[in-house]
Amino acid sequence: MTKSSTKKRSSQLQQAILRMLMLIAILVGINILAARFHTGIDLTKEKRFTLSQPTKKMLREMKDVAVFTVYLKGDFPAGYQRLAEATREKLESFRSVAGKKIVYRFVNPFEGKTDDEKVLISKQLAEKGIYGVNLRVADESEGYSEKWVFPYVLVQYKNSETSVNIYDEVQWMNTWENLIKSENQLEYKLASAINRLNQPAKPEIAYIVGHGEALGVYTYDLLQSLSVQYKVDTFDLTSNYYIPKTYKAIIVNRPTTPIDDREKFKIDQYVMEGGKVLWAIDQLHTPMDSLYKSEQFMTLDYGLELDDMLFKYGARINLDVIEDLQCLQLPIIVGAQTGKPQMQNRPWVFYPIFSPASQHPIVKNLSGIFGRFASSIDTVANPEVKKTILLQSTKYSRTEAFPVRVSLSMLKYPLAPDMFTKPYQPSAVLLEGTFRSAFENRLAPGFIKLLEDSLKRKFRTVADTATSMIVVSDGEMFENDFSQSQGIMEMGYWKFMQTRFENKEFLLNCIEYLTDNSGLLEARVKDLKLRMLDSKRVKEEKATWRMVNIGLPIALILIFASVYMFFRKRRYEKKAV
Repeated sequence: MTKSSTKKRSSQLQQAILRMLMLIAILVGINILAARFHTGIDLTKEKRFTLSQPTKKMLREMKDVAVFTVYLKGDFPAGYQRLAEATREKLESFRSVAGKKIVYRFVNPFEGKTDDEKVLISKQLAEKGIYGVNLRVADESEGYSEKWVFPYVLVQYKNSETSVNIYDEVQWMNTWENLIKSENQLEYKLASAINRLNQPAKPEIAYIVGHGEALGVYTYDLLQSLSVQYKVDTFDLTSNYYIPKTYKAIIVNRPTTPIDDREKFKIDQYVMEGGKVLWAIDQLHTPMDSLYKSEQFMTLDYGLELDDMLFKYGARINLDVIEDLQCLQLPIIVGAQTGKPQMQNRPWVFYPIFSPASQHPIVKNLSGIFGRFASSIDTVANPEVKKTILLQSTKYSRTEAFPVRVSLSMLKYPLAPDMFTKPYQPSAVLLEGTFRSAFENRLAPGFIKLLEDSLKRKFRTVADTATSMIVVSDGEMFENDFSQSQGIMEMGYWKFMQTRFENKEFLLNCIEYLTDNSGLLEARVKDLKLRMLDSKRVKEEKATWRMVNIGLPIALILIFASVYMFFRKRRYEKKAV
C-alpha cells in the first residue's frame, strides 16, 4: 500500500469519525430542546390532548410548584397501565404550559416492602384519603395472583395537599368504558385539585333550615361530601334577618312546612345581591313508610308556597309525579317455596333514572341519576333568564297529576311502553341571568323605609349582577339511605340493585358551577370515544393482517437493502472504470 493511499484512507476515517460526532451532537441537541420545549399537534377528533382555556389560564397563573405523586407504578393489568400512561400524558400537557412549576413522579408504595410494612403504609395512605384496590390477576405460573393498586394522585401545592381518585367506576359499565370515563375526567380532576389548594380558605355555603328541611342521618353523606371542598353552615332562616353575602351559595333541600313571605323575602334579596341557590323541592308528601305498612297511600300537597317566587325566576314545579320505565327496582313477594317467601325485584316507575339532557358541564359525562317521586318542571318565558334543562326522563315516561294513588300492587303487573306517552319530562333546570325580585311592586312604602332605616339594607327589585340558580324537582335526590343492618349508605346507592348512581357527582357539580368562577368545569365537556375493533372482521381477516404486520416490514427491508446494494454496486463499478 502506497503512502498516498494510506494518507487518503486516514483522511476518510477522520471524516467518518467527524460525521459520527456531528450526528451524535445533533441528536443530543434535539433531545435537550425537546425536553425543554415540549410541544405537539393534537390530531385526534375530540382534541383529547388539548387543554381547555380555563385550565391553561390557571396553570399560567401558578405562583408555586405543584407536586403530583401518582401511585400507579408497577406490573398492573392493561387497563390500569393505560390509565397510568394517560395520567403521564396529561401531566406532561400541564408541564408544557406551567413549565418547571409542575413536578410529577410515579411510585409503587409496596415495592420491596414486607407484609407488616405494607399494612403500615396502607394505614398512612388511608389517612390521606388514598385507598387500595385488591385485584385478581391471571398468572401463567400460579393461575391467579393478588395485586394491590392505588388509582390515586396526591397533589401538593402551597404547603397543602389533597388526594384525587382518578378511576371512576360505574358498576353497569364494563372495564374499558370505565377507563374511558376516567380518562375523560383527568384534566378536570387534576386541575381542580390545584385550584382548591390555591384558595386561601374554603368557600362558604349555607344549608337552609327552619322549615322541616331534611337533616340527620339521611343527609350525612351530603354534608360530609360538601365539607371536603366547602365550609358548610346550617343557617336558620327563621331566626336571622337576612342571608349574608359571604355565602357563595345556599341550599334549600326538601322543606316540608310552608315558607311565608318573610322568609321568602330573605332568599329573594340574597338572590338580588348576586347570591346562588340550589333548590331541591318536593311538592308532594310521599310517605314510603305507609306503603310498607298498608301497601298503599295517597300523595299530599306540602303547600310550600314557593310557586310565585320560582315562577318569577323562570321555573314552575308542577303538582304531579313522573313515572318512567327506566327506573329503580323494588323487591316484592312473588310466591313461596319450602315455606319461605320468594322475592323478586320489579320496576318501580316512581323512582325514575334520569339521564343528562344537555352537553352542559354540570351533567356532561354523567350516567344515571335516580330520583324518588320527582315532579315535572315547566320553564317560564323570560328573555332575561337563560334556561338549560339538566335532567329529564326518558322516551317512555308519563306524568300523573295530584292527587296520586301509590300502591305496591302495581309491581305485580307488567307495564306496556305504549302507556307512557309523555316523554322527556324535565326534572332539573339551570336558570342564569338577571333576575327580578318576586316582591317587586308588592311591598308597602312603610316596610321599605323600615328596612332601610333599621337594618340599613336597601330593597333591590333587580339583581345587582347576573347570577344563577338550579331548580331540582326532587327533594330526596341528594339524600342517602340508612338501615340498622348496613348503617349510613353512600348517596346514590340503591341497596336492592347494589348499584351506585351518580347523584353525588351531580350535587358536587351543581355546587361547583354555582360557586366557582374559574370555569374549570369546562374540562368535563370532553367526550373521548372508545373505538372498538370489529370482532367479526378480526376473525375473518386475522391471517391477512398478520401477514401484513409481519411480512410487509420484512419485505420493505429487503427491498430497501436490494436497492441500496444495487446503487452501491453501480457506484463502485464506475469508480473502477
